[in-house]
Amino acid sequence: MEMNFRSDNESPAAAAILAAIQEANLGTAWAYAEDHWSERLDSAFSELFGTNTTVLPVSTGTVANSIALAAVTPPWGSVFCHRNAHILHDESGAPEFFGNGLRLVPIDGPNGKFTAASLQQAIRATEGHGVHSYQASAVSLTQSTESGTVYQPAEITAICEMASHNELVSHLDGARFGNAVAALGCHPGDVSWRAGINLLSFGASKNGCMAAEALLIFDDDRSGADGLRERAERLRKRSGHLLSKMRYVSAQLLAYIQDDLWLGMARHANAQAALFAAAVDAHPEATLEYPVEANEVFVRWTAAGFRRLEEAGIQFLIWPGGDDLARFVFSHCTLAEETQALCDALDR
Repeated sequence: MEMNFRSDNESPAAAAILAAIQEANLGTAWAYAEDHWSERLDSAFSELFGTNTTVLPVSTGTVANSIALAAVTPPWGSVFCHRNAHILHDESGAPEFFGNGLRLVPIDGPNGKFTAASLQQAIRATEGHGVHSYQASAVSLTQSTESGTVYQPAEITAICEMASHNELVSHLDGARFGNAVAALGCHPGDVSWRAGINLLSFGASKNGCMAAEALLIFDDDRSGADGLRERAERLRKRSGHLLSKMRYVSAQLLAYIQDDLWLGMARHANAQAALFAAAVDAHPEATLEYPVEANEVFVRWTAAGFRRLEEAGIQFLIWPGGDDLARFVFSHCTLAEETQALCDALDR
């Protein structure tokens, strides 16, 4: 039996999500997000986050990130992000494309995170030449990070305060936002708008949904730009992401957050990752590359050791750049038996 730990992107949709799609498929509904599922999103997410929230459903995280950044960054503007950020390495230049040439500026930092101090240093290093320089416009954080770590609320607050001090808009790439909130055990507002985040790319596809993501705009007047929703909506339409049958995406998002389904699935994935992390920690040769705080486990081992896992029918991702680092991702439907089989294969 083959066991897939390559990515939570490869997991199936949850039964409750498929049921919501099936229900939305009964009869007709108005098109282009004017259906009653889409019209309920703002109130549902406002209740979830505890503040007025505008929700733009989309089909991919890449477009959520790109619309968010393009809506608040002029073509001559720059967006600061971690050196390993998804928007920098895994979106094929989409943010720059949507932003008509905006620039992504990488910031170094251990374990997938950067600090308020390093943000300030990066801003200072790229300013000072007036119209000859890019204009610092936004900062983008990833939660949970590309290293599987999690920003604490205080860390996000410090970065957002530094951003606000420099008149930057703060964006959060939350492709695995559910895993981060589940790991922290906090209110979702604590690591978003209360911490100073203006825009959140709210991920759901990795955690049980099917081509369902959302761009959240928090109505707290801190974005520094009037008409932000209209700009985002026009970017969504112009880029071809205003789906005619948006009800199928919106119905998923409503079911996803109902009764904390999203957190329950994320907690399960995190728990399976923690079990495997403990096995790696006890191994005489394999080591953890980063602290395991959500549902991703990065393992440093030998190429021969990883080949033995592959021969045992275990699928995972050898990290680009070498043969001695691999990523294992656990999902909402990873079976405890699969995790145990992975731990057993590691010890053989």
